[in-house]
Amino acid sequence: MRRFSERHQLHTLSELNVTPLLDLAFVLLIIFMITTPLMENSSDLVLPGGDPQAQPVNMDKVQTVSIHADGHHTLNGTPVTLGELEARLAAARTSEPELAVLIRSHNGRSVQNFSDVLDTAKRAGVKRIGFVTTPKE
Repeated sequence: MRRFSERHQLHTLSELNVTPLLDLAFVLLIIFMITTPLMENSSDLVLPGGDPQAQPVNMDKVQTVSIHADGHHTLNGTPVTLGELEARLAAARTSEPELAVLIRSHNGRSVQNFSDVLDTAKRAGVKRIGFVTTPKE
């Protein structure tokens, strides 16, 4: 006598039903598609306030260093080498501690030339350095 009949024997399924998983994936995709544009425009960024009136610039405290297309440097229109530039900026800084330097570079010159002038101004002790650019049209 048999204990179990073949009719009631259990068989394991070797297939996984992925339909509910796909439904869940599509629902999540739709939710993210709807909420992503709403999240891009919302930010809790609070910008610091500034002085609404710009401080007038005293041009006596500003030195202009130009890097020309042929590679020579000028300080306020007079040609200088990098060594002379450092000495003159250091001397000007001792007489005026709030000295500012504007660097104007020709767009054909490499970044290395610009970096050399920037390093020279920093070695001279200048804390306020600006860059002159032209706006794109």
